[in-house]
Amino acid sequence: QVQLVESGGGLVQPGGSLRLSCAASGSIFSRYAMGWYRQAPGKQRELVAGISSGGNTNYADSVKGRFTISRDNAKNTVYLQMNSLKPEDTAVYYCNAGFYLTYSDYRPYDYWGQGTQVTVSS
Repeated sequence: QVQLVESGGGLVQPGGSLRLSCAASGSIFSRYAMGWYRQAPGKQRELVAGISSGGNTNYADSVKGRFTISRDNAKNTVYLQMNSLKPEDTAVYYCNAGFYLTYSDYRPYDYWGQGTQVTVSS
């Protein structure tokens, strides 16, 4: 069973950067697509970025050009590089394992990390 642990969140000023990491257990990590979700108070959890087992990526419109998802299969780790952060990026960020129903349609399995808090404030 996949186990996920997020890290790298914190407090950052608007315009700043953070890199989130998600370490996964299991011997078949490379077979999974991986995604980053976030949830702000009073909001539904939303998909921020996804990456297929082959390395193709998809992003929410709100983060395109600012966030980059990547993976290192040798380290069983997925990353989210977040640049030009805005206050509206404030949320708990969660790592997820999933799959692509189509080439651009990410679907999550019920595998989640504990979440890491990202706060963007001056």
